[in-house]
Amino acid sequence: MEQHNGPPGPDGRDGGAPAPARDPFRGGWADTGMRPPPLSGAAWAAKRRSAVSERFPGERIVVPSGGLKVRSNDFDHAFRPHSAFVHLTGEQGTQAVPDSVLVFEPTGSGHAVTLFTRPRSPRDGGPHGAEFHSDRRYGEFWVGRRRTLTETADALGLEVAARDGLERALAHRVPTRVVRGQDSLVDTLVPSSGPAEAELASFLAESRLVKDEWEVEQLRAAVGSTVAGFHDVVGDLPCATRLARGERWIEGTFNRRARLDGHGLGFETIAAAGTHACVLHWMRNDGPVRDGDLLLLDAGVEADSFHTGDVTRTLPVGGRFTDAQRRVYDLVFAAQSAGIAALRPGVPYGEFHEAAMRVIAEGLDGWGLRPPGGTTSTPVSERYRRYTVCGSGHMLGLDCHDCTGARDETYQGGRLEAGHVLTVEPGLYFQPDDLTVPEELRGIGVRIEDDFVVTADGAVCLSSGLPRGADEVEEWVASSR
Repeated sequence: MEQHNGPPGPDGRDGGAPAPARDPFRGGWADTGMRPPPLSGAAWAAKRRSAVSERFPGERIVVPSGGLKVRSNDFDHAFRPHSAFVHLTGEQGTQAVPDSVLVFEPTGSGHAVTLFTRPRSPRDGGPHGAEFHSDRRYGEFWVGRRRTLTETADALGLEVAARDGLERALAHRVPTRVVRGQDSLVDTLVPSSGPAEAELASFLAESRLVKDEWEVEQLRAAVGSTVAGFHDVVGDLPCATRLARGERWIEGTFNRRARLDGHGLGFETIAAAGTHACVLHWMRNDGPVRDGDLLLLDAGVEADSFHTGDVTRTLPVGGRFTDAQRRVYDLVFAAQSAGIAALRPGVPYGEFHEAAMRVIAEGLDGWGLRPPGGTTSTPVSERYRRYTVCGSGHMLGLDCHDCTGARDETYQGGRLEAGHVLTVEPGLYFQPDDLTVPEELRGIGVRIEDDFVVTADGAVCLSSGLPRGADEVEEWVASSR
């Protein structure tokens, strides 16, 4: 068959090569620019940037947001920027842009700070003019609209430039510290400065130890949504008991609240029923939820500001604790109460853990329980580690386990201060195959966790909207049935 290349010409012959096809995406777009107001945390972030500038005069500081991470083939995980980047920009929720980089460039009087980021997909036919409809990873028609550079500058109160200019900005040699491991281009362009970068990481973590007024309000909101999620779960317990994988139903119920109220989860939900409650980070959530068992739910909503709650309740699924379950629960409750009473500014950070462990030790001694290997000279916090496994709390903020890059003398070996936000969460975990405990206790795991902000004269519980004592918990669960 003869192939025709185009419509015939006036003489009846083929018309040669076809006329170029018109780009169906070119032109005809309305102006949809916006003038977003400053984000609520932008002014607070500016103060934090000033502290960084003051601490590292004459040095370039580079803080990447991190990028997308592949989940499966051509699908990425939802993007969550690095916490240091969030702390220094005030960025929020789904507006956060992968591959952004905050650069502090030294000047004679401090630093000029510029955010290098991806602008909105252009529609002008330039070098990136097809991105908005053809790029499955970053294009607007595929993943949604980004802010323009001007819109980002308005929202964050920062100087903003296109990501394309980052390499040129880092080309000039000047002493540079990088939050490394978050951006491969930055890591390639800037040689590692070893201990200097470790010092930067510690400083950035320690700058989050004492929360400012805005951060405390964000944590109140995150914990408030977390409390609402726990109430949702208790209302759904009867349904969960009818399902082969009831833990998944519990997980889904809480996760729905996290997506409704905030950015999502602060960490993967632990919905551990029965003997699964003895696994500290049970996240498989593939087991049944049976009447007569305990359900240990450890979960947190991450607000749009990326601050998270972290709360645990251990619930009698049928509405009443058995005698053995109640005995364990009451001991953990007493330990948590002792830990809470130790929260006040000026005391060593570890005092709340020691106070909780003293109660655990007295209780287990009274039951005649002592793991092999422990003696009266063994520190109380270590003597019963077989049944407690881990510590009794941690700092809370942008990360569930916040500020872990801080130096020991400012965190674990430091003292509590007003503005610290932390959890108190003692637990007892009697493994189902542990022959050192009575049979009726095997397979029982109990943890109770609440979130606190240290004040000038004590501490305030942010999660007080949930029942805590055994009687109140029973009434709460029974009311849902």
